[in-house]
Amino acid sequence: MKISNTPNTSSTITGFILLGFPCHREGQILLFVLFSAVYLLTLMGNGSIICAVRWDQRLHTPMYILLANFSFLEIWYVTSTVPNMLANFLSDNKLISFSGCLLQFYFFFSLGSTESFFLAIMAFDRYLAICQPLHYPTLMTGRLCTNLVISCWVLGFLWFLIPVIIISQMSFCGSRVIDHFLCDPGPLLALTCEKTPVMELVFSTLSPIPLIILFLFIMGSYALVIKAVLKVPSAAGQRKAFSTCGSHLTVVSLFYGSVVVMYGSPASEHGTRMQVTVTLFYSVVTPLLNPIIYSLRNKDMKKALKKFLRL
Repeated sequence: MKISNTPNTSSTITGFILLGFPCHREGQILLFVLFSAVYLLTLMGNGSIICAVRWDQRLHTPMYILLANFSFLEIWYVTSTVPNMLANFLSDNKLISFSGCLLQFYFFFSLGSTESFFLAIMAFDRYLAICQPLHYPTLMTGRLCTNLVISCWVLGFLWFLIPVIIISQMSFCGSRVIDHFLCDPGPLLALTCEKTPVMELVFSTLSPIPLIILFLFIMGSYALVIKAVLKVPSAAGQRKAFSTCGSHLTVVSLFYGSVVVMYGSPASEHGTRMQVTVTLFYSVVTPLLNPIIYSLRNKDMKKALKKFLRL
């Protein structure tokens, strides 16, 4: 990466400055304690789901295997930003190296893309279970489930490989300050020496493509699910069918709702603080809520968690 300086800057640049949440020292310490607690609870919640699925034989089904992989993904998703954020709360310079910034950008958005793929195949699994119940065991085999999981990870991490390579070849000059708690592409592109509208257009187009396609796939799957459930003669049968989808639909709504607010409207319609708040919600708060949503709305998961916690 090439770095240039304006005359009034130091000749030695060691990275970018992530402003994060600027406030007085006591506020920084309070935020450190708060986000440390959130991070630990997120690790514990998602880790508990992984362990429950691992040790309870009744949960060795595609639905719960996908859920365990999703929880594993959430652990890494929140880890891509929060530890560095916690370090910045206690740091005076709030510096992140160029390589560290690029790695954070790559892992954060790759994991976000992977999450979109996982939400899609979880919707596909529910579609098969409800719309093709007799053929479900032969369609959603262990081999297919494994292939889908591997595909999610591979596709998610390939999607943002080219953007991070492009950014690494850009020249940066002037201010090194990023008014965010992570290396977001918008603030990064704003610090380049030469403004490239074409490159900004590429980023603004490339980022939402998987989100839009996968969201339409999820909505299509659930439209077919709802159509099938409404044909069930008994109200009890309808409630049982919908209960298997309720948790997943809630998680999809939280994730895509915040992403739409963030990227679905022009940047001029929400300020920097709004961008930071929304990003914080879907990158930190949502991974914390997901284990709660899945455990509270699923009887089998609650039983498995109680069994695991008694070990």
